[in-house]
Amino acid sequence: SVGTIFPTLCDEAISKRRDELFDVKVRGNLLYGPTKTAECDPTHEHFVYSSWHTSGYERGLCDKGLCFYEPMLFRNLFWYYKEFLDVDVAFACATPMNEEGYFNFSVASGNAGAPLQKAKKIVIEVNENLVPCVGVGCGLIHISEVTAVVEGPHDKMVQLPMREPSDLEKQIAKHIIPHVVDGATIQLGIGGVPDAVGSMIAEAGIKDLGMHTEFCTDAFYNLYEAGVLTNKRKTKDQNLGVYGIAAGTDRLYNWLKDNKEVVSMPMHYVNDPYVIKSLDNFVSLNSCIAADLYGQLSSESAGLRHISGTGGQVDFLTGAAMSRGGKAFICMTSSFVDKKGVKQSRIVPHFNGDIITSPRSQAYYIATEQGVVNLAGRSTWERAEMLISVADPDFRDELIKAAESQKIWRKSNKK
Repeated sequence: SVGTIFPTLCDEAISKRRDELFDVKVRGNLLYGPTKTAECDPTHEHFVYSSWHTSGYERGLCDKGLCFYEPMLFRNLFWYYKEFLDVDVAFACATPMNEEGYFNFSVASGNAGAPLQKAKKIVIEVNENLVPCVGVGCGLIHISEVTAVVEGPHDKMVQLPMREPSDLEKQIAKHIIPHVVDGATIQLGIGGVPDAVGSMIAEAGIKDLGMHTEFCTDAFYNLYEAGVLTNKRKTKDQNLGVYGIAAGTDRLYNWLKDNKEVVSMPMHYVNDPYVIKSLDNFVSLNSCIAADLYGQLSSESAGLRHISGTGGQVDFLTGAAMSRGGKAFICMTSSFVDKKGVKQSRIVPHFNGDIITSPRSQAYYIATEQGVVNLAGRSTWERAEMLISVADPDFRDELIKAAESQKIWRKSNKK
């Protein structure tokens, strides 16, 4: 279950049965905590929790050995369940049943159905606070398909307010804005840079943007409120804002509630590179933790420490590159300060143990506060030169020396 429809009552009830259950595999993603089935059994004798994409809370579970990551591409989620995984019982929260006997999976409609297609039994936990959302090809389940219904009090929907982007994130956004044309369709990932871009687009005079995104946040509502997001120039799903799942604040949820102009679609559709290809001038914005001089991108681990997941990054890199006029940006600050107070470069000579999210063969636009470079079609020495040009100036000399020792630097290259 995804965090916005996480069945807290069922989770607590199952955790209380710990000592009578053994080797129960529990799968979810983007849970915001607490997850009692994971926390109650540090030995994994009773419950083994795995996540398709870790939230900050789940990252903490990984650090404690209480969560395992399931490598994946988000467009394949339904396929994994259909072809390879067994599901004895699927648990999910949904809205109260409507007059026709249907429950609605609210803002998690795009992937809620993946485990249900294989489940031997389906338990719906009614969350009275969820807003019903419009899904096309997803989002509803009829009472006739449900094994059991659980009711009880719940907290209000998860609140994930946008944070104020840092000055560096705003600078990165400034480099990206010139690449966004009127009528472009955009995908925004999670984080300060996508939020900053969303805010600055509204101020840049760009018109008639379309929305086709895996994850819908308040940034899209802000674009709609500013009159920038109209969806009327999309070359596919015209006049429809399309998303897979959503999380944000009540402002976002109230906008999505029963809104026939902003619809959830299954993740295997939203993240399909050939669907993305059909959207002209598609602009994809995602982030990474680090890049090496070859153009490899690490977005889900710091060394061997698990951070998040592949998610849809590879899906949107692939699709945006095929789109007519499309561009895919991977964003990062050029440096950071570690826990010991030491400044570190996010552009490194080469990786040594970090998980590679996007291979160098698919690296496209890389953006830092120093500028934007396009690695498509470039040789190893050109990539090294370009990446060093957007690295923190404090690290450029040592990166050049590393490139020389790795034999990917031309003597004629300029610093």
